[in-house]
Amino acid sequence: MPIIQITLLEGREPETVEQCIRDVANTVHKSLGAPLSTIRVYVNEVPSNYYAVGNKLKSEL
Repeated sequence: MPIIQITLLEGREPETVEQCIRDVANTVHKSLGAPLSTIRVYVNEVPSNYYAVGNKLKSEL
């Protein structure tokens, strides 16, 4: 059972995230041959002030 975790900064439209989930599931299905019913895709949205590159928060950039 493939489990795919995606971490994104908050701010995208729900429809965009949902389409990403579908696209990733379909890609894993095609590339690994895993049945769609066994594929799990999890999206974790993170606030920009909880994500940093080095010591700079994304909310500061």
